[in-house]
Amino acid sequence: MAVPKKKVSKSRRDMRRSHDALKSPSYVEDQDSGELRRPHHIDLKSGMYRGRQVLEPKSDF
Repeated sequence: MAVPKKKVSKSRRDMRRSHDALKSPSYVEDQDSGELRRPHHIDLKSGMYRGRQVLEPKSDF
């Protein structure tokens, strides 16, 4: 059975876990509508993605 040879210090342990923190999702302002949307995602209200019409626009908003 594998057993660590030395104790891992609190500093080294916490530095290893520094990448585990939850990050808040980023949003960008849409150039056409001015609303916030996720980057690299389709705007569901207009159906546009990168200047192209990808989906039918939703009219029930």
